[in-house]
Amino acid sequence: MAGSVQFNLVSPERRLASFPATEVQIPGAMGDMTAMEGHAPTITTLRPGVLRVAGAEGTKAYVVTGGFAEITATGISVLAEQAVPVEELTSATLDALVADVNAAAAITADKDTADKTASDLAALREAVGL
Repeated sequence: MAGSVQFNLVSPERRLASFPATEVQIPGAMGDMTAMEGHAPTITTLRPGVLRVAGAEGTKAYVVTGGFAEITATGISVLAEQAVPVEELTSATLDALVADVNAAAAITADKDTADKTASDLAALREAVGL
């Protein structure tokens, strides 16, 4: 049986999760990654996507729009710009999240970054089926 790590997910609005997890799938800016007990210390930025956490009560999924993840051998802390549990997500909520991220991407002068953000958001919409 796999060991567990302490998982914490917070956004500016609230703490969304704090429980032991066996694995956390993270939508990293440089690619998706899975973190488990014994992972090398890592800090990564997040891209818009679905964060999945496997624990004793099954797998929970959260939509994140960006932020950071700090991974250690014994814990994973995610500081999300915005986060919503997938089961609470509505089409209107997703539209609002997409509008916020698009507005932030429009400010950047980097067209490649804006294009990647648009692609990530399209994949996010497809992943949650809304």
